[in-house]
Amino acid sequence: MSNDEEMAKKVKLAQQDVAELRTKITKLDDPSLDLMFRRARSHNKWQDKSVSDEKLKDLYELMKWGPTANNICPIRIIFVKSDEAKEKLVTCLMPNNENKVRTAPVVAILGHDLKFYEQMPRLLPHRPDANKRFIENPNLVQPVAFRNSSLQGAYFMFAARAIGLDTGPMSGFKNPMVDEKFFGGTDIKSNFICALGYADETGIFQRLPRFEFDEVCQII
Repeated sequence: MSNDEEMAKKVKLAQQDVAELRTKITKLDDPSLDLMFRRARSHNKWQDKSVSDEKLKDLYELMKWGPTANNICPIRIIFVKSDEAKEKLVTCLMPNNENKVRTAPVVAILGHDLKFYEQMPRLLPHRPDANKRFIENPNLVQPVAFRNSSLQGAYFMFAARAIGLDTGPMSGFKNPMVDEKFFGGTDIKSNFICALGYADETGIFQRLPRFEFDEVCQII
């Protein structure tokens, strides 16, 4: 079988897979939508309940399927669990986030790899030369990596909610310090951090307002 025939076979199987899925489910039910969006909250206080390594692996195995541009998958994650690692992270934080990190079962540092294009021949095998765009235009690397790691960060939080974890995203930290302490010697730069665990609802505040559709959306 030629490469073109093999690719055509894979494409056909992918199409059949999606068509089959749509015969089984077309939308989430209301409780699932509440869990993921409508009644979901960012959390600041946590139960004294650990998160297993297996749970973190389940989270990644779910979030990794979210799409990125050219399948570049630039996100890189460090899961901070030990007290020693948390204290190292605390030195990089704004004061109001210190206790949130100390008391969370896990805090994920979500970063983006500025050498993501080196993996493109593996991740985009039908376009083995696609990485030349970034090699020849280095000014494109940072915005593409940051934008797509932010997108993956959103998948990360929704995946966590989907498997029963709560999340507490934070941006109140010194990125250069985090980069030096946790990503030193690499081409990875931090984006944001996110506490993970099982929330203590006594740490929840009032629900804040959101814009209405007509205030921020247009149909043209």
